[in-house]
Amino acid sequence: MNKIVIAIDGYSGCGKSSTAKAVAKKLGYTYIDSGAMYRSATLHFLNHSVDIYNEQQVIDSLKQLIISFQINPASGLQETYLNGQNVESDIRNMRVSNYVSEVSTIKAVREALVAQQQALGQKKGVVMDGRDIGTVVFPHAELKVFMTANLEVRARRRQQELAEKGQEVPLQDIINNLADRDKTDSTRKESPLMKAEDAVEIDTSHLRFEEQVDKIVQLAHETMSNNDVAYESKHR
Repeated sequence: MNKIVIAIDGYSGCGKSSTAKAVAKKLGYTYIDSGAMYRSATLHFLNHSVDIYNEQQVIDSLKQLIISFQINPASGLQETYLNGQNVESDIRNMRVSNYVSEVSTIKAVREALVAQQQALGQKKGVVMDGRDIGTVVFPHAELKVFMTANLEVRARRRQQELAEKGQEVPLQDIINNLADRDKTDSTRKESPLMKAEDAVEIDTSHLRFEEQVDKIVQLAHETMSNNDVAYESKHR
């Protein structure tokens, strides 16, 4: 089967990243973690006291930004590196969470990271999640998925995720954070969160993790089969 590009968009806390990683693993595809890229840029700005309202400071700082992904041989999990340093844990804390949506609205940041993402997807066989993947980064992706879930369900999932990393955060704080991020992501001027017209919507509120992964893998196989049939018909 010919490989495809799979774009997964949706709200924070829907399990986009973990689902995308699992889908990529099952298909033998490359996973591009766009959320980690924006979180890394946010961490970079915070660590270097960059004034995100100063366009020139942002542009200059982006020139020193190198984001890469590596598989940890011990765990088999993909981890994020910022300028050669493992920041997988640092980019997931609330310090970064409180600023990442604002940073991701900056045009220069989006342009720099989208260019990197599109280059990674040129050879197909990639899965990528975020908020504008099917509308901006890969508008011609063969399969687009839009994930959603109840706000409280998403908050409880995020709270559990943070607890597993040793961070105890009150549920209401997380609910407020997610609600604010939903509003910022959906109303921002640059590439707002929105469902692509040809995206398949999946509500994960009552789905087990394995169920949402299997559903997307099934959609991928159906898409690849249909593409192969269309290709063969065209070239007969």
